Parts: sequence; structure tokens; C-alpha cells
Amino acid sequence: MLTLSETPPPRLDKALAQVVPEGVSLSRSRLTKLIEEGAVARADGTVVTVLKTRGKPGEVWHVTLPEPTPLTAQPEDIPLEVVYEDEHLIVVNKPAGMVVHPAPGSEDGTLVNALLHHCGDSLAGIGGEKRPGIVHRIDKDTSGLLVVAKTDEAHQGLAKQFADHSIERRYTAFVFGCPSAGDPRLNGLPGVAFENGGVLRVATNIARHKTDRKRMSVVANRGRHAITRAHVVESYGPAGNYAAAQIECWLETGRTHQIRVHMAHTGHGLIGDPVYGGRRKLPLTKLAKETAAVITGFRRQALHAARLGFIHPASGEKLSLVSDLPNDLIVLRRALEKF
Repeated sequence: MLTLSETPPPRLDKALAQVVPEGVSLSRSRLTKLIEEGAVARADGTVVTVLKTRGKPGEVWHVTLPEPTPLTAQPEDIPLEVVYEDEHLIVVNKPAGMVVHPAPGSEDGTLVNALLHHCGDSLAGIGGEKRPGIVHRIDKDTSGLLVVAKTDEAHQGLAKQFADHSIERRYTAFVFGCPSAGDPRLNGLPGVAFENGGVLRVATNIARHKTDRKRMSVVANRGRHAITRAHVVESYGPAGNYAAAQIECWLETGRTHQIRVHMAHTGHGLIGDPVYGGRRKLPLTKLAKETAAVITGFRRQALHAARLGFIHPASGEKLSLVSDLPNDLIVLRRALEKF
């Protein structure tokens, strides 16, 4: 039961959203759907399905919430590395090679399938469906930390933090060459600058590639604005002619393939990236065959979501979680150290 304010907005969904009690997970988009489905009625039982209905000040409305419906994806007993879990949310360390959400061509074996099995009845329902609340994703072949909501309240709280860019996300990447403020090529590249402490800042628009819909690209007059920052953790090779570098990246925005696209834009694409890595190769002639084979055989983008920080949407506690490099990236780093 919701009682409208003394000055309710003209649209019913907005008027109801304005008076949802604290702790009740009812977003305006959810209310819109419920109105259209005939789940909202006046106090006398009259069902209203028109969003433009104007409510009266102090008027009482009844909202009927349906039971969460099962998701079509099936639970699968897939091992998960759980970093943190409570009744509101779960943080997992996703391995490279695992798709986050079922999609055509990847209907099973996904993180969602694994979470449905792991969480079971602890999923309270997200948006009317009994499913885990995916608020962000990392690419199939990127490893690392991912937070997932178990309840509508947690889903909305986390989504808000992602929307206002208050989530801390730090990534470890291994790239060709070594970004440097002394590189005149970078100093003249659109959207690229260096800040205090040698921090690389890339600020461009990103959009779907015009001819290859599976790729993203840096564009000038369309797409969505994206900002990535990075600094060099370690460089590999002789000074002044570095072969590769380990960098730490952090995001001000969260666009599809953002780090991969922005580093490729600077000419320092990720090692192993089959889409954005380009044709650049490392000088392997002075390395032992076994070492060179490790580098040439690395078949995924060398990218790991290493740190995730956010405010717990229910308790208000600040959580800061860390994931160590997976074994394949440790092996790659050891090989690069031999330059």
C-alpha cells in the first residue's frame, strides 16, 4: 500500500516511486511494468494500467507484487571461487574463459548458471525474476572480481554506485611497449594526456565499429564518453626500448572493452588480445625457445580485474576486495622478465 504525497507528480509511476518506503525495492521502471501488467489499483479496487493517470494528494494505492518467476537459465554445478558473500550480494573471482551471462552461442556454462546453483534459495528475486543481479560484466577472457546482487535492494544500490562512478575498479594488464610521457607520438594523440605522477589518461568516445559489430572503436562524433587512467608498474626490456610493460588501469566510466580499446588507441595494445592487439610482435629472438613459446602461446587478453571497492548497499560498510594474478598471468610475467 502506497500513499501519495501532497504534491504528487502527474504520472502515476513517478508519483508512486516518490513514496516508496525506505528499504522496499521498487524502482520506477519496475512500477511502470507493474502498472502496465494490471498490478496497481486504487483503494476501491479499480485497476489502473495507464501511466499518465494523475493521482490525488494523499490518495492510497495498492501494488500487488507477483512471486519471482524462475529464470530460464538452469543451475549448473560449476566450481566458483567466492571472495565475499552474505545474504545481499556475492563477489566471485571469475576465471578467464567463463561467460558472465547466457546468450546465443553460450546458453550454459556461464557465471549465471553457476550462481543459480551456488546461491539456490538465497536469491530473493531481481526485477520480478528469481535470478542473480548482474550489475557489471567483464569479458569472457578477462579474469577477476565481479560483484553480483542477490536482492532487488542490493541490485539497485550497486547499480547506483556504478552509475555515479563511485565504484573502485583496478585492473592489471600486460601491454606491448611501455607508455611514456616522453613519447612524442602519445603527446600528439587525440584524447591522450599525462597527469601528475606519470599517469596516462585516455578520454575519448567509444562506439560500435561501423563494419564489425563485435568490435568497439574510438570515434569522434558519436558513441559514449569513456575515461581510462593507467600507470606503469613494471617495464620489460632495455631502457628506452622496452618490449612490454605491466600496467595498472582504473576506470572513470565502464564501456564495453574500454581498457582494451583505449590501450590499443595509444599503440600499447594488450598482449594476447585477439581483437585489439594488432599485428605488433615482441622481439623474441634473444629469448630461450621455451620462454618465447609462453609469450607467443598466450591466447587471451592479458587483463585481470584485480581490485573492487564499493559501499555495501545494505550495511553501508566500505568493502575493498583484492584478487591475486591467476597462474597464466604469473607465467606470462615471468617470461617477460627475461627480456
